[in-house]
Amino acid sequence: MTVDAATRPPVAVRRARVAVAVLFFTNGALFANLLPRYPQIKEALGIGNAGYGLAVAAFPAGAVAAGLAAGVVIRRLGSARAAVAGTLLTAVGIVAAGFSGTVGLFAAALFLAGAMDAITDVAQNAHGLRVQRRYGRSVINSFHAIWSIGAVTGGAMAAGAIALGLPPGQHLAASGAVCTAAAFAALRFCLPGPDTDSTVEPVADAPAERPGKTVTPGRRTAWVLAALVLIATGAALYLSGSLHASVALAASGFIALVGAQFVGRLLGDRLVDRFGQRAVARAGGLIAAAGMGLALAFPTVPGTILGFAAAGFGVATLVPAAMHEADELPGLKPGSGLALVSWLMRLGFLLSPPLVGLVADASSLRVGLLVVPFAGVVVLLLAGVLQGRRPPAPGEKAAA
Repeated sequence: MTVDAATRPPVAVRRARVAVAVLFFTNGALFANLLPRYPQIKEALGIGNAGYGLAVAAFPAGAVAAGLAAGVVIRRLGSARAAVAGTLLTAVGIVAAGFSGTVGLFAAALFLAGAMDAITDVAQNAHGLRVQRRYGRSVINSFHAIWSIGAVTGGAMAAGAIALGLPPGQHLAASGAVCTAAAFAALRFCLPGPDTDSTVEPVADAPAERPGKTVTPGRRTAWVLAALVLIATGAALYLSGSLHASVALAASGFIALVGAQFVGRLLGDRLVDRFGQRAVARAGGLIAAAGMGLALAFPTVPGTILGFAAAGFGVATLVPAAMHEADELPGLKPGSGLALVSWLMRLGFLLSPPLVGLVADASSLRVGLLVVPFAGVVVLLLAGVLQGRRPPAPGEKAAA
């Protein structure tokens, strides 16, 4: 789409978009700095594989434990301040994990980091969706692409710190300070005012945030929310299904999946604006189901890697789309729909790898990975709850 200069968002809104991008970037970078240090921390603590596995499980456990509280925190603090406070406390937990001298402290630090990361995730998406409403067009997929860039940057920072011989605690303290400082700097440029589901914060010449929105709470809201949860959980199945392959295939498949997902998110906003979320989600579900289905029907290593790439590309816009729709549902308090979808998606990440593994152990990996095309079919069937193509706003015209 091309946007007339007269309808271009005001400077304050464009700055808010950059600020939200910074929040997504720092969120991706924080945990990615910690992951490569896990082996050194494990060795320093002198723990076995079982104890180590239980300790690192504290991070997703913290996320699941605190995830549903995100809506309350957003209503108390506002989405921008909640995201920045969550970034600070996530950094505190990660730094504490780097300096931990016992397994108990290590697990407690990861629990705190996971809990705060869950709140940050919901809050930054809530604020990103506020910015999107001011733009009058899709921008949420670009934020998720920037999160991926942040994760790659964080991994590169960790690799550099390891090469320089920096101890985990010092490295994580430095990276945590940088990410927290960036988040606090971004806060200044975020949108002012509270997060509400029925009012529009006044910004000069900005498009209305929720034009024509009517509040009709009830059974339909519950059904739509359930469908959105299944769509988002389908994304979780895509992303975690590759982890039970052989070492070489898992590495190559995961790289193909994440790389294709990143490309899909870079293209996602333009596709959503042109065709609507519903059509893009259906196409993505079809691509993922067909690509992975063909790879499993005619198994070869190159074909399987291409299948994972198809799954990654297909899933690219699903989580942002589900979050957008959850945030727009009538009859829910600000942040509640986002918090529930995010929480259940995290459960999907936590539970789907063991389920795939159990099926694979009982039969074969090939049968276990059937969950990927199955999830694509689920998305294809349920995408009707997502928005169709919106009519062009005044001053817009479809790109040729």
